[in-house]
Amino acid sequence: MAKPKVLAGIDIGSAKIASLIAQYDELEDKLSISGVGSVPSKGVRKGQIVDIDEAASSIIESVEQAERMAGYNLDQAVLTIGGGHVDSRNSNGVVAVADPGGEISSQDIERVIEAARAVSLPEAREILHVIPKEYRVDGETQVKDPEGMSGVRLEVETHLITGSTTAVKNVQKSVSEVGVTPQGLVFSGLAAATSVLSDTERELGVVLVDVGAGTTSIIVYIEGSIAHSSVLPIGSKNVTNDIAAGLRVSLDSAEKIKIMLGDRRKKGKAGEEDNDELDLKSYGVEEGDRKVSEKTLVEGIIKPRLNEVFTMVGMNLADSGVAGKTPSGVVITGGGALCVGAAESARRMLSLPTRVGTPKGVVGLVEEISSPVFAAAVGLLIYSSRNPSSREMSWSPANIISKTFRGGLPVRGLVGRASDLVKKILP
Repeated sequence: MAKPKVLAGIDIGSAKIASLIAQYDELEDKLSISGVGSVPSKGVRKGQIVDIDEAASSIIESVEQAERMAGYNLDQAVLTIGGGHVDSRNSNGVVAVADPGGEISSQDIERVIEAARAVSLPEAREILHVIPKEYRVDGETQVKDPEGMSGVRLEVETHLITGSTTAVKNVQKSVSEVGVTPQGLVFSGLAAATSVLSDTERELGVVLVDVGAGTTSIIVYIEGSIAHSSVLPIGSKNVTNDIAAGLRVSLDSAEKIKIMLGDRRKKGKAGEEDNDELDLKSYGVEEGDRKVSEKTLVEGIIKPRLNEVFTMVGMNLADSGVAGKTPSGVVITGGGALCVGAAESARRMLSLPTRVGTPKGVVGLVEEISSPVFAAAVGLLIYSSRNPSSREMSWSPANIISKTFRGGLPVRGLVGRASDLVKKILP
């Protein structure tokens, strides 16, 4: 019986660093989450690493949490990459079929994809993904898988997602600093789409909007293939900033209010008080006005910013030419999807049916990750399981570690703290 593989993903976001460990049974095609770690992120702004040491500190804390839960010492992981530097374009490739008999092989498919990949990029940019949209065999269109078909000319239309070489290196270095080898990078919007969208939605046409803290990622599927992707430089942190300014409280308190108000609406407690007052002290907020109107907070501060976010999404869709081609509507995910009124704002601004997407397709510690916040992290694992090019780790006794070491301190933590001590001693 084949041993299950161990897959690991690290989602590096502006608000949090999430690390997941899972066992993957290839025979049953089943992913079982065995370790979850999530900590506030440091050194990350608008999806990009701005301080490698601080980012590495958050990554190591998140990884250690997942390791302790799974009882496994990570040495490899797939990573998310996001930020305003991410861009996309479409590209075509054409090759002649190598077999004189005209049968298309997997090597022909690889060659035509490489041909589509051979595009001129600005300096300091690189390709993150080459995603086939449609193949054509001797002019016959809408071919999904040409392998085994007969023809002499093979064409492919692809969607290329590109990123800044500097940003790529910074992400890789931040993770390498903590002793984890990057297996690959996945655009955070693509990772989120992988875990929350259904096949039916992709076929009919759907817009995935991943509202992060610093950025908002957009992925559009039409007829099962990616037609458009983009990143907007706005996110739920803008809502937090507005609350802080409007209520004259700190950013930490504003974030707390935003989260607790979202939970309150989700549990159906909104509007229970006849006077519509919220006691901020009960939210753990000591500064600013002690009591505020919930309606004023939601309608006057939160929703206007959410309306702006989704108005920008609508403009992006119109500019890309995909507006009106997504009858399945909009799926919003990410931490911003938990903001009170997010789904309503998306529905109103985009004039499309809207739902909040949560991660699907995994078993195990499902309750721990059943939130839009973990959409990209779970998507990393699913993406890894579907892409054999990702090097997977074997689950074996040699890789199992004790959950504690010398009084409960994780091995990686000991090494890190020893390294910090040496740095302080040396001039």
